[in-house]
Order: sequence, then structure tokens, then C-alpha cells
Amino acid sequence: MSSSITVSLIFFLLSLSSTSSLPFKRSGYVQNACSVTHYQKLCVQSLAPFSSVAKNSPSKWARAGVSVAISDNKDVLRSLLKMRRSAFGKRDRVALSDCRELLQDSLDNLHKSLAVLRTFRAGEFQEQMSDLATWLSTALTDKDTCLDGFEKTSAKSAMVRMIRRRVTTSMYMSSISLALLNKLAADGL
Repeated sequence: MSSSITVSLIFFLLSLSSTSSLPFKRSGYVQNACSVTHYQKLCVQSLAPFSSVAKNSPSKWARAGVSVAISDNKDVLRSLLKMRRSAFGKRDRVALSDCRELLQDSLDNLHKSLAVLRTFRAGEFQEQMSDLATWLSTALTDKDTCLDGFEKTSAKSAMVRMIRRRVTTSMYMSSISLALLNKLAADGL
């Protein structure tokens, strides 16, 4: 084999290996970011699309986590608002109404969090982190309280089971956001 063919073959193989490692790098970014969460599989599935932008930036991962939590919270709230109250018993209706209110409060706290994450100021980092931790913790607690409201309702109802499942997943997304925020707090800007 001539040396020019050997060199060409080496460059070709190197170009293949560098392009094939790109998805691995992106997957490595999200795996690393999600390693601090309790729900790593859900985190990786939900945040993988942000890998090429967030890379190794804790602040970008925190923003991505809150953005996904907002989207999920909106979807759950929208589905709860569409449910007919007549399909529920009295106790279920009360729990549904409370849950809607709690999810709206959760959404408000997530929006406040995203606004701060988009406008960090180095001189106010600790104060902003404290506010963010409070808001994200409250968003998480709101969803947990919503689930508590359905504990004494008709657990056999398919609608109630669906609500519990959707709110639980949304609660996990808020937990992921809080874990990513804690990573940002530990790593700094």
C-alpha cells in the first residue's frame, strides 16, 4: 500500500471516529448533568435535547430543567382544567380544585425561577440562589400537597389515577430542577 493511500485511510478513519463521538459527547453532557438527580432516567430523557447548547454549563442545565418543568406543569394544569367536574364525586371535586390552584402556584414559582436564571448577576448570586431554592422547593411542595389531596378520594377512579400519575411525574421534574439548581449553587457561575 502506498504511503499516500495509507495517509488518506488514516484521515478517513479519524474523521469517522470524531463524528461518531459527537453523539457520545452530547449524551455524556446530559448524563453528567443528570447524575445529581434522583430521577436520572427521566432527567436524561427530558433534557437530552439541550445537550448541544448546555454542554457542561450548570446554569444552562438549571435553566433547561426549569424550562422542561414549566412545560410539563402547563400540560398537567391544562389537562386538569379540561376535566369536567361532574365526572367526580364531591371529595374528588374538592381535591381537583385544590390541585388546580396548587399547580398554578407551582407554575408561577417556576416562571419566577426561570426569569432569575436568565438574568443572573454575579454580585447577587447568593441572594438569587436563595430565592430560587425557595421557589423551586415551593413548586415541589405544591405538587406533593396536590397528591395528598387525592389520598382520601376514590382511588379506583381511572381519572384520579391518571391525575396522580401526571402530577407525580411533574413533581419529579420539579425535583430534577431543584437538583440542577443545587449543582449550580455548588459549582457557581
